[in-house]
Amino acid sequence: MSKFVLQQAINKVWYGTFTSFAALGIKHGISTRLGGHSASPFASLNLGLHTGDDAEVVWHNRQLFCQAVGLTAEKVVTAEQIHGDSIYRVTATDAGRGAQHYDEAIKGTDALITNEPGLPLMLFFADCVPVLIVDPVAKAIGISHAGWKGTVAKIAQKTIFAMQRQFHTNPSDCLVGIGPSIRPCCYEVDEAVINKLSVEFDHWDRLVKPTGENRWQLNLWEANRQQLNEIGIRDNNITVSQICTADNTALFFSHRAEKGNTGRIGAIISL
Repeated sequence: MSKFVLQQAINKVWYGTFTSFAALGIKHGISTRLGGHSASPFASLNLGLHTGDDAEVVWHNRQLFCQAVGLTAEKVVTAEQIHGDSIYRVTATDAGRGAQHYDEAIKGTDALITNEPGLPLMLFFADCVPVLIVDPVAKAIGISHAGWKGTVAKIAQKTIFAMQRQFHTNPSDCLVGIGPSIRPCCYEVDEAVINKLSVEFDHWDRLVKPTGENRWQLNLWEANRQQLNEIGIRDNNITVSQICTADNTALFFSHRAEKGNTGRIGAIISL
């Protein structure tokens, strides 16, 4: 049985879930681009308010997605993602921040954590890696936005460290889901990226494949898995969706494949 399952809700929205999370009763989902109301090039379930799409249409799309997953859109907490490594602890007073208006989102943040029940955390992606985290023992969750900059900065690892400080999370207790994102064959990077990668990863050469002069294919999935292993998270607690956004633009938005003129999928999680 697949560990990441795509499904269609009653309201026609398509989204994916991790079976390990669902078994714990964790409400979560990763949207596709199917089932919304945005026009091209954002067709159709664009969830990003910063793409140039009509804000009212995006809000309607967010409501549809939350309805599909079984969460309340008005309570969703989002962030102004900047490809950094800042992590924010979400509390009840943050409910609704960024849900309808981009300028109300948590500033300069690429990961959210909480131990508040019924408080959905949502971030947005179009090739970057969604990393969803559940600590079923301390009853806490996290979500990280890991593009190449966030991956090199080890934001997924730092998110779990933040959960450890705030909620006494033991990394070995955590379940992690790595969502649809760009795979190595579609993701070529230059020497500037490799130089930064080689500083942060002891076995960086296992994460890349040379493709030509000063060009490499980078495996973001493996880089995130490797940094999670480093802090004690076992492979059998990590699920990688194995779905490439750039190869599947009929299902997902891809910044690279669509040359930046596209929408955003959303990843959402709630206790």
